[in-house]
Amino acid sequence: MRSICVYCGSRMGNSEIHADAARALAQEMVNDNIALVYGGAHVGLMGILADEVLRLGGEVTGVIPKDLLEKEVGHDGLTRLYIVKDMHERKAMMAELADGFITLSGGMGTLDELFETFTWSMLGVHEKPIGILNIDGFYDNLIGLIDHLVDQGFVDTRYADMLFTAADPKTLVTKLRDASAPEEIESKASARFLI
Repeated sequence: MRSICVYCGSRMGNSEIHADAARALAQEMVNDNIALVYGGAHVGLMGILADEVLRLGGEVTGVIPKDLLEKEVGHDGLTRLYIVKDMHERKAMMAELADGFITLSGGMGTLDELFETFTWSMLGVHEKPIGILNIDGFYDNLIGLIDHLVDQGFVDTRYADMLFTAADPKTLVTKLRDASAPEEIESKASARFLI
């Protein structure tokens, strides 16, 4: 695994635990020589994560829509920054540049990115591992909702099992790295069927 796309908030949240998690994830990625792909902003958790990867000597690629360049304060110190026309192009380019995905704490935009990436996986658009960093139970309710959708017959268990979760960055990065092995991808791809 050479790169991971990380989805996270353009805000800091109400607890320092989220910024600490972003820094810890940056450390794990740099330790494993995994480059960061993210939304290109210098604010919120996005900025914390990018700054820490850079500080530790890692590589960071940002992708930001032109109309958000000022609003989200585009990061001008990245390894590379792509400016795209809209959110659709942003998500598609981030997915193309990454070998896997991790969702940190965030709001509606973060959830949008997670669910679109997850749906793409279910449809066979990509075969890249997806993880949720569930810091201090932040995503417990979301994970519970996905389990509820499975219980109610709206999501097949095979799809839900494609979403990796962990409470700490090291465990989650390891899960994604192990899941990106060719035999794991092949077994998951063969399990796909119509939604």
